[in-house]
This record gives sequence, structure tokens and C-alpha cells, in this order.
Amino acid sequence: MKVQNKTRKSSLFKKLFIKFCRFFDYEIVDQGNLSFPTTNKKGSKNLSNLGIQSLVLPMGRIKIKRPIRSLDIILRTCASVNMLTQSKKRIFKLNKEDYSLKTLKSLINSINNNKKIFKNVKVKLTIIDHNSDDKVIEKFKKLLKRQFFKSEILNLNINFYKKKIKKINQQGNKVTNNQISNMSNINQSLNIGKNCDDLVYFVEDDYLHKRNAIEEMILSYERISSQVGKELIMCPADYPYLYNKLEDSKIILGNNCHWRTIEESLCTFLTSKKLINKHFKKFVSACEFEHYPFEKPFHDIYKKELCISPMPALAVHFTNINSIYGLSPLIDYEKLWKENKI
Repeated sequence: MKVQNKTRKSSLFKKLFIKFCRFFDYEIVDQGNLSFPTTNKKGSKNLSNLGIQSLVLPMGRIKIKRPIRSLDIILRTCASVNMLTQSKKRIFKLNKEDYSLKTLKSLINSINNNKKIFKNVKVKLTIIDHNSDDKVIEKFKKLLKRQFFKSEILNLNINFYKKKIKKINQQGNKVTNNQISNMSNINQSLNIGKNCDDLVYFVEDDYLHKRNAIEEMILSYERISSQVGKELIMCPADYPYLYNKLEDSKIILGNNCHWRTIEESLCTFLTSKKLINKHFKKFVSACEFEHYPFEKPFHDIYKKELCISPMPALAVHFTNINSIYGLSPLIDYEKLWKENKI
């Protein structure tokens, strides 16, 4: 009987203590099973609350000062062109439309991986397409049908944007039709992005995403931006060429992975409307004159702003196996490919 009374008193004390912690907004951890009694969550689960707090064991809690309002994903597609500037085959040696469709499927899977975070964050996916076959467009529409988020498919207004492109590039060569299409699509994407509400994710159509990619980018953006007090640029790929030379890099803890500072990327990245408008002329300069490297204007921006990429990658550039600008290291490429079955 004494043991039962003691157990009841202990249980009552525990309940009162949990209520006390909740009232004063404290977090406590039960080290016996790594649970959080105040929130009824296990330590192995996602502990962060979007727009409120970021919680990572054992680093404690960070109050979110920079909540995310919306996410616009702008996917640039051109299923008719296999490689922009190369004649080599991609990994798995399939047609370009297969990579375009897989990219869209991976984005949809990643958005649907955690619908809860989009209760307070508006999400929209826009495709800007150039010269993809009608059958491919119908497949895009089928994939986007009955999703919980908004979407639309636009045609590239190439006749408008190609007028702004200088015909000779920095190396003195004539700009190819494929590059004109690419530059025009980036320009149209940026012009849409500058009028979006908050975060904008610009994506090329040969990047496959992990299931947790979108969730990790949003929650990590809130956490890191709240810590450093500034807007960010996030590159979801971990490019192999960044390991070709020793460079100083700061390591930052995200929601569920580490991020490192970088000063170079390709043309797939996430940032805010605020940064797009702040550096709009610089961003657009990459679409009006072909620099070497192509992304040099972006790299100039990264020297002024905080640009980070995850380790390991959240999205993988599915290009030729030997390309230093392609497949991220330490990734199971076949598993990622199969996870996004059409």
C-alpha cells in the first residue's frame, strides 16, 4: 500500500511539474526514453515548430524571429534538350524527359512528406516550359492533378527575353540556341520570383530531391536566419567540384543536417524575395550576357550574402557520372532514382 501511495504521489508530482514547465514555456527531457513530456514528442522525431521554435538535441531551443510565410517553387523544364552544353550521356542513360518527370515527382513527394508544415505556409509550384513534347506536358499535368498545393504550367516567353541577350559570350563565342533558351528561362523565373510573397526555390529539371528536402530547407532557413539575423541563399546540392580545393568554410547546424558556407553554385537555389529584389540587376545580368563561369554574377552575390549547402546533399544533380558539377558524393543514386517512380 505504501508503495502504491508513493507511486501515485510521484505521478502527481510529475504531472504538476510538466504543467509548471508548460506554463513558463520550459522544455524538459526525460533521459530515460528521450521524450519531451511538455510536447509529447520523442527525441528521434522532428522537434521544431514552424514559425515558433527550432529545437535540436542537445543544442536546445531557438525562438524563431524570421518565420516563413510562403514558398514558391519555380521549375524550369526543357525535356527536348538532353544536355545544355555537353553531348555526354547522363547517369542511367535515359531520355531527358525521364529526368524532368523524376524531378517534378521528387518535388511533389518532398512537399507531401510533411503536409503539417504547410498549414501556415502557402506553397505553389510553377513550371516554365520550353519546347517539351505535348505528351510530356500532359504527364506534368497528371502528376500535379489533385495535389493540395497550387500549381500552374507556363510557356517560356522566349521571343521577349532573347532580345535582351548579347549574342557573343565572354569567351568571344556565339551564344548557342540552347543557352539562349536557358538564359531566357532563368530571366522569366527571376521576374516571377521578385513578385512572390516570401521564399522562392529556383529548380532545374534534372535535380532529384530527397523526401525531407523541402521540410529541411524551410525549417533550417527559419533556424539559421533567426540566428544570424539576415536572409539566406540555400543550394540543396553538394557539388563535387567544391571538394577539388581546400577552402575555409563555416559549419552551421540546421534542423536535421549540417550546412556549410559556400561561394559557388549552379542555377538551382532557394532564397527570399527580399534578396532577389536587393540583387535583381546582378541576378539578371547572368541572363543577358554569358559569363565564364556562367553563374559568376551569382557567385559575386554570395560574397556579400550568406550562401549555404547541406552535407550530405538534399537534392542531387543527375548528370554525367564524371561531371564535377553533377552527382553529389556519399549518396545512393539508384535508391533516390527508384524512390521517385513515375
